[in-house]
Amino acid sequence: MSVSDAGPAGADTDAPTEAQHGHGQQSLLKLSVGAIGIVFGDIGTSPLYAFRETFAGHHPLTPDRLHVLGVLSLIFWSMMLVVTIKYVSIIMRADNKGEGGSLALLALINRKGGGKRRWNKGIVLLGVFATALFYGDSMITPAISVLSAVEGLAVVETAFAPLVLPIAITILVGLFFIQARGTAKVGMLFGPIMLVYFTVLAGLGLLHIVQTPTIFEALNPVHAARFFVAEGVSAFLAMGSVVLAVTGAEALYADMGHFGRNPIRVSWMFFVLPALMLNYLGQGAMLLSLSPAEAMQAIHNPFFLLAPENFRLPLVILATMATVIASQAVISGAFSVTQQAIQLGFMPRLRIVHTSSQAAGQIYIPAINWALMVMVILLVLTFRSSSNLAAAYGIAVTGAMLIDTALIAVVLVSLWHWNKLWAGFLVAVFGIIDVAYFGANLTKVPDGGWFPLLIGFLAFTLLTTWARGRQLMIDRMRESAMPVQVFVKSAASSATRVAGTAVFMTSSAEGVPHALLHNLKHNKVLHERVILLTVKIEDVPYVITGRRTVMEDLGQGFFRLVIRFGFMEEPDVPGALKDVENCGQGFRMMDTSFFLARQTLIASSRPGMAIWREKLFAWMLRNAESAMEFFKLPTNRVVELGSQVEI
Repeated sequence: MSVSDAGPAGADTDAPTEAQHGHGQQSLLKLSVGAIGIVFGDIGTSPLYAFRETFAGHHPLTPDRLHVLGVLSLIFWSMMLVVTIKYVSIIMRADNKGEGGSLALLALINRKGGGKRRWNKGIVLLGVFATALFYGDSMITPAISVLSAVEGLAVVETAFAPLVLPIAITILVGLFFIQARGTAKVGMLFGPIMLVYFTVLAGLGLLHIVQTPTIFEALNPVHAARFFVAEGVSAFLAMGSVVLAVTGAEALYADMGHFGRNPIRVSWMFFVLPALMLNYLGQGAMLLSLSPAEAMQAIHNPFFLLAPENFRLPLVILATMATVIASQAVISGAFSVTQQAIQLGFMPRLRIVHTSSQAAGQIYIPAINWALMVMVILLVLTFRSSSNLAAAYGIAVTGAMLIDTALIAVVLVSLWHWNKLWAGFLVAVFGIIDVAYFGANLTKVPDGGWFPLLIGFLAFTLLTTWARGRQLMIDRMRESAMPVQVFVKSAASSATRVAGTAVFMTSSAEGVPHALLHNLKHNKVLHERVILLTVKIEDVPYVITGRRTVMEDLGQGFFRLVIRFGFMEEPDVPGALKDVENCGQGFRMMDTSFFLARQTLIASSRPGMAIWREKLFAWMLRNAESAMEFFKLPTNRVVELGSQVEI
């Protein structure tokens, strides 16, 4: 079920996604409001800490006119170039039948390129590494977002400072504990809450802009240039904090399948972007209106100081709600990315719980949920403040953005066939920006930036080890596989046939499954109807029902069946068998037995992988979810037969 398993038919087996189907029935306004509630949580909570960290972080700046206008100019043009042009205008056009995200983009490139390009392996590794970095981001985002909001209590009343950590941890633990219940009902409140939140952001910014309207000068890129000319290295280091203002940009692309391209674009251009910039400009205007001494004091938490004193506690509550929503979106994103990685063959099967009967995207993966919770709590207890966490934040995001630029370069030239000069110019601009931001964030490695890199490399090792080990295992099994036609002729005439249907599941659509050979060897019988079943995950999100199955009659009651699913679908084998025809009478589960092969891996010195990776793969295989559960097979109709495989 790896990316390479999908044949060229994958390009034609897709259907409109469920999200796309719904887009024609729902109003653009309704979808836009929904997008505001889910898609923009991460980037929407950045004003809590991004502007502050640029001045009061690990590389502090004096909050004077030169620096304030320079930083605000960098923030504005970063939003325009990175978010508006790169993601909203260009990358969101590279959807894989409506779905977005690094893995969906990777599957699109693989499918359209036919898997024959010389750069194919390198592109696959880049896409996998972007996915690995996402896991580091999904741990830091809830920690820094919730902590930065709760820290507002110390602005309201300094006596509340000791309560910040306990309250933040309590909120985070509660957030992870409710995941199993699903977020469909709570999600209905996300849109209205975030509408209020962004409106308040804009209002607080305007409150101070009207007092210092000259702050709009910051929109002129000349001020960013003056900042670099005057400060040089300090301006470069400041980019490591400025980029915090655009964290979450990749979420616009990843969540495209839920809402569609246009609602996200409309929400961003006409509501979210103006609200965010008004707030950032308001923070800058407030600092410029203060004396130098007051500005130095205010820069430690300018977001909450925007509000009049009596409104700061309600602002803390509203900001906390917004950060919980942002964290929820990131956690749900981790579930979605994991599901795609499993389907595309980069992760072992994990238990996936569907929390909604209507929405296919509402899933819960216990193993990922609890692993994230442990790491998020450890982050909060280790770093203890959002300012310290900001040192760890940014590397994963900028790394993923840099990889997205590399992937979109392939799309522009090889898939869309853009003019090479024009495509090269765009990629060069995006590449320079991404490299600059990534380079600035590399300076954070000693102060905490090592954490997302460590998580990214660990996740990358696991993902690539599973994909490589699985391919080696399939190759080894093919080496010893008996040709089907030879087996059918010899076994059909000599073995005793019994009533019923036997379905032998195999990862390869070639040769005789090991489970069939073992069953004949030990039980010395064959069923009247024998189905050799292979489940393939295509490089498209959804496969239409009419093209889901391919049946081949092998004679003597033997049939080769291939069932195709998209990488966003739930593999339901019994459900797919109900629609199978051309192999005798229909399938009745009470007359059907499913035979599965459970392999035990033996590490060997054969060429393939290092011994430690072979042992890691064997451990992952032992702890993978049962195929019976994953493929929704009836528990009382499954027989497992073991075998040993050397890789």
